[in-house]
Amino acid sequence: MTTISRVLGLVRDQVIAYFFGADYRTDAFFVAFKIPNLFRRMFAEGAFNQAFVPVLSEYKEDREQAEVVRLVGSTLGALSVVLLIITSIGVLAAPLVISIFAPGFSDSPDKISLASDMLRWTFPYLLFISLTALFGGVLNTYGRFAIPALTPALLNVSIISIVLFVAPTLDKPVMSLAIGVFAGGVVQLALQVAAAAKLGLLGPVRIGFADHGVKKIMRLMAPAMFGASVSQINLLLDTLIASLLTAGSISWLYYSDRLVEFPLGVFGIALATVILPNLSRQFTRGDDEMFSRTLDWALRLVWMIALPAALALAVLATPLLATIFLYGEFGEHDLAMASQSLIAYSFGLIAFILIKILAPAYFSRQDTKTPVKIGIVAMLVNLGLNLLLMGPMGHSGLALATSVAAFVNAGLLYLGLKRRKIYHSTTNWLSLGVKVLIACVVMCVVLIILDRYFGDWYGAAISSRVGITALLVGSGIAVYFICLIALGIRSSDVLPPKTTV
Repeated sequence: MTTISRVLGLVRDQVIAYFFGADYRTDAFFVAFKIPNLFRRMFAEGAFNQAFVPVLSEYKEDREQAEVVRLVGSTLGALSVVLLIITSIGVLAAPLVISIFAPGFSDSPDKISLASDMLRWTFPYLLFISLTALFGGVLNTYGRFAIPALTPALLNVSIISIVLFVAPTLDKPVMSLAIGVFAGGVVQLALQVAAAAKLGLLGPVRIGFADHGVKKIMRLMAPAMFGASVSQINLLLDTLIASLLTAGSISWLYYSDRLVEFPLGVFGIALATVILPNLSRQFTRGDDEMFSRTLDWALRLVWMIALPAALALAVLATPLLATIFLYGEFGEHDLAMASQSLIAYSFGLIAFILIKILAPAYFSRQDTKTPVKIGIVAMLVNLGLNLLLMGPMGHSGLALATSVAAFVNAGLLYLGLKRRKIYHSTTNWLSLGVKVLIACVVMCVVLIILDRYFGDWYGAAISSRVGITALLVGSGIAVYFICLIALGIRSSDVLPPKTTV
């Protein structure tokens, strides 16, 4: 389901690139969309989900159904009040918010006016998607993963539909992107509410700040609001600094980041979604051995899937971007610039996914302070490298800084688990590592040879680009897995522990 959503996300970005290209209009939209998305990661997939799911799992294991329903209703009421206040401020103070997050826009009245108008449409998305995350956390806790994973597809469908059918009727067609975000938030929330209602978990809604469970969630959320969102804060810093660079820099970073987000979403976020309720349940039961084995299994999968994905993204940066985006208003210069930042971002893919796996190991144990301390270090590293690299490398330097900071974050999270003896390996990492590296090297050699043989990406017709890219991707996947099998990797190496669902 996550794969379906991510594919539609790429289609959405193709539509944006085709109709609007990469200029000040798309820069304005990506800033207006990134701001509520930052808060979304803090309130939704980030702090709220990481605090809510462990507490909900505890209630589910130890308490009656009526108490679970009460917790859901109280949390829904309290969260709605907070989000309404934040959303109202964001809408009313849109120009100020844009000036803070994209100071480079201040020199252009047209750009800051357009971005502000867009933000008034996109900021309410924070309210809708955060409440969607609440119901998604409920569904995940009860083992219903399909609907929450598919729900983001509705946002993509909404944006595509509004651009195709509403944009031609608007004085400023690019505003259709912001309207699509608003509509997508509404339909996402509606689907999740309906799915949660079928579980019988919707009761009276209370503004439950005094509820014991809500207090516990709030206490866990406070530090997690920062710790779980460091990657997003780093990306926002990239946007802030990119607003000071050449027009189009924000859009180049966005398009390249979207290709990194595809494997991150299909694999990393999907795995993290499954692993958090499992780790929370194992911690609640005091099953430390299974906790460690579940984490070890996830890390093994990350190494076997994320490493070849990262290398393939770097080797095939130009073919992938050309096939997906090199149409309409998106030109050859945009392709060259986006390829540079995609290579830099691909370097950090492993770390981005590791953070999605390692941070839940802390959150499931209701430890939200440690990721915060580590996140502060990573953010400072990112900021320092941004300032150091933005001059000589431009927008691609910002992408590289984000990748390096992600490795710092992931490395410190891993060392913390080892030092506390929360995680101990049951995998022969030396043997697995050598086999995966050999398979990756063979894959990269094959991809480079095929790319050089077929590689006229600027002049090729659409059908040729699609066919050749499919050949490259298919060949890379086939070669990699054939090598793994030849080197002795078996299904037992990727299967989860038996009690992990």
